[in-house]
Amino acid sequence: MMKINDIAWCPGCGNFLIRDALEGALTELAIPPREIVLTSGIGQAAKMPQYLKVNYFNGLHGRALPPAVGIKLARPELTVIAVSGDGCNYGEGGNHFLHTLRKNLDITILTCNNQVYGLTKGQSSPTTDRNTANMLDPRGNENEPLNPLAVAVAVGAPFVARGFAGEKDHLKELLKEAIRFRGTAVVDILQPCVTFNKVNTFAYYRQRVYRLDVPGKDRREALEIAGIWGERIPIGVILRDETRPVREPAGRIFQNSVTSGMMEMLLRTHSSAI
Repeated sequence: MMKINDIAWCPGCGNFLIRDALEGALTELAIPPREIVLTSGIGQAAKMPQYLKVNYFNGLHGRALPPAVGIKLARPELTVIAVSGDGCNYGEGGNHFLHTLRKNLDITILTCNNQVYGLTKGQSSPTTDRNTANMLDPRGNENEPLNPLAVAVAVGAPFVARGFAGEKDHLKELLKEAIRFRGTAVVDILQPCVTFNKVNTFAYYRQRVYRLDVPGKDRREALEIAGIWGERIPIGVILRDETRPVREPAGRIFQNSVTSGMMEMLLRTHSSAI
């Protein structure tokens, strides 16, 4: 167990709860740590892999997904989870987000969505609500916020869900379901930033979130659910489509090559488990 003093997040940050939920999910799924790889980009949420006893690869800003895809192709037996923030996955990494969903490899994509760029002092991110003011956008955000779940549904993601850091037990079960799912699973996690976002707080979300009983019956209904935002915010599985073919990696496709050796070296170098 990591001591809180060893973690470089602000006291009260929602990432602590997400870390606990993810650790609990992996523990209850009984996946050996040596068989798990977390990838991330840069940002507060991207520090997550360093605070769990698993293999990990920290990439560049917006580049959490390319390593996840490459690792899954080279080592299909591994459980691969990409975890980063909304700025990293939806902003700098927005193109990778779209095209990774098209591939439909068996990976899990987690986004800690605090609706700001938390590491770089709180400027508006792709998911910041319109008219929300901050220190670097004092007149209020003039851009239309990205709806990542609607994008995921529209592009063809087979598993789309939303969690809330303040509902840790619910989030843990949601993460277990996403990791077990065969195909690309997308989970957007509402993660209050206690330092730079004074609007989307724990209290704000607790007044608005409600649990979905069942996913949308089809992609059209899932798109309608994904569009609900404001006074009511659904959490849970929005879409679960097990009919879409999963891309199967062709074994160790880079075996006996320089690329394979580099991949093995990277996994060993960035591992905290083996």
